[in-house]
Amino acid sequence: MVSWGWLFGGAFLGWSLGANDASNVFGTAVATRAVRFRTAAFYLCVFVVLGAFLQGSQGIHTLSKLSTGVTIQSAFTTTFTAALTVAVLTVLKLPVSTSQAVVGSIIGISLAIGHSPNWSSLPKIVACWVGTPIGAMVISVILYLVVGRAWDWLTDRIGLHMIDTLLQYMLIAAGAYGAYALGANNIANVVGVFAPFEPFKSLGTQWLGAVGAAAVCLGVVTYSKRVMFTVGADLVPLEPFTAFIAVLAQAVTVHIYAMVGVPVSSSQAIVGAVLGIGIIKGMQSVNTRVLVRIVIGWLSTPLCAGLVAFIFYKVVFMWILPA
Repeated sequence: MVSWGWLFGGAFLGWSLGANDASNVFGTAVATRAVRFRTAAFYLCVFVVLGAFLQGSQGIHTLSKLSTGVTIQSAFTTTFTAALTVAVLTVLKLPVSTSQAVVGSIIGISLAIGHSPNWSSLPKIVACWVGTPIGAMVISVILYLVVGRAWDWLTDRIGLHMIDTLLQYMLIAAGAYGAYALGANNIANVVGVFAPFEPFKSLGTQWLGAVGAAAVCLGVVTYSKRVMFTVGADLVPLEPFTAFIAVLAQAVTVHIYAMVGVPVSSSQAIVGAVLGIGIIKGMQSVNTRVLVRIVIGWLSTPLCAGLVAFIFYKVVFMWILPA
């Protein structure tokens, strides 16, 4: 049996996930001032925990197939170095992919140990990385065109005060669904690598997911506000209705991948959804400088995480504390 202290890496990654990826669920709503940050944080925490507990085990098998020679030291290194990468990029106000950071760390550690990663699983994961923003963009455009017509019909028949109230409830409902999808999809990144080891194995996948979700909630409450405004206001100007469309498209996209069993990034999904709105409104509305910074963050995340994991494991567990 191993010590519970090894779970610190997962807790750190959960905090980073809450500070960065989870903020994207309500980022557009908070940035448009339609929902207060405290309200968003409350619903985020509740539904992330529910998603993690009820459907959080689906992506664990996909990640476990990528790595070989798993030990508790490599599990700790995977989560700790991925969290370090995400935390640094969060400070730089870049919405990054926790899934990419975890995969990059797994590959870096496998190379450090001398085991070849299971490259056959990588094409499926990379295809999902590419498909996430594109799929969210397409869903966002479809939702805007379909729901927009119904919304125009409705707003012609109700008062302005009723419109504002209804939009607030719509944004909260979409954000709650997005938080649930995030918990279902991404909690495998936080604690999945610890599942084969005692005492975590005896705890069970559901409760282990709930523990990871608690760390996510801490990140939401303490540090998620900054990244919300990068996606929610800086990339494409949004009003409350288009914010609702973007959040709903992101939630649908992430939930689909949760059911498939592939952890993907809510950051990539929300950026794709917001860009879908930008296409409808005209590409001149897209802040290309912000978009370039976001893409650079995505490309650098797995490379940086892999390099950090390789160096960390070599120095700490092969030179300083060899098994």
